[in-house]
Amino acid sequence: MKKENSQSDKQSGKTKKVISKIKHKSRLVLMNDDTFEEQFSLILSPLNVFAWGGLFLILFTAFIILTVSFTPLREFIPGYADMQTKRIATSTAYRVDSLGQALNNNIKYLSTLKVILSGGVVKRDSVIFGDAPISNDQLKTLISLEDSVLRNEVEQEERFNLSFSSGSGEDDGLRNILFFTPLEGALSSKFDPTIRHYGVDIVSAESDAPIKAVLEGTVTLATWTSDEGHVIYLQHKYNLISVYKHNSMLLKKVGDKVGAGEAIAIVGSSGELSTGPHLHLELWHNGDAISPSDYIIF
Repeated sequence: MKKENSQSDKQSGKTKKVISKIKHKSRLVLMNDDTFEEQFSLILSPLNVFAWGGLFLILFTAFIILTVSFTPLREFIPGYADMQTKRIATSTAYRVDSLGQALNNNIKYLSTLKVILSGGVVKRDSVIFGDAPISNDQLKTLISLEDSVLRNEVEQEERFNLSFSSGSGEDDGLRNILFFTPLEGALSSKFDPTIRHYGVDIVSAESDAPIKAVLEGTVTLATWTSDEGHVIYLQHKYNLISVYKHNSMLLKKVGDKVGAGEAIAIVGSSGELSTGPHLHLELWHNGDAISPSDYIIF
């Protein structure tokens, strides 16, 4: 028992010594070498040095992570995609989605047509509304009636929609769409893909003038880059994307629905590629750049 008590006392004594060393306070003094006058003093101990040092390390690590995550510095880190890659990926995703929908529609159409030609019964959610097949004349009449009703409904819904177009052609009827002018001003640079200038530059006489959406759409990208400054992308109908660059401020965020003519940004001169306050506007249709001057009156 005496040995156990002596060992316990020794262990307790060692623990107290360690705690005493950790809590032992020392004074750090800065003195003038000529006059030996005390300039600064600080009381330190191993415990508070470790505590404050650990807190500083945590805060510094959090600052680095936030700086890299929410500033353009992330573009210089390997593994992060640049704006060109994001633009290509976004355009490709929209095209793949459109092709997938078209493929599914064609598969359903061919399956229904195969059943009809073989004299079978088409399911209730297709063109037949009964358990028995119908004749070709009845099928044509049914399709014609449904087509007429659908056309009337669409025309009534789209009567006052400025973006409605029934035209077709190489531009999918884009020339029949009424585009809003995003910024009142003069063109300072035209569309020229030979020099990789895929849009037009518009200079406004008013500072802090609002930039408006050319059509109704959804914000798919709202960010800042070192070259193009504050940039915002809108996805519209007809597989059309509009791009607005060098803004001084963005008024919308990703996912926002905007109407035609609604303010989405403020004109500015942000980005290293900007030479003065202006708007750089781009239009992309089916993944190809088109000249905004062909569709918008400036």
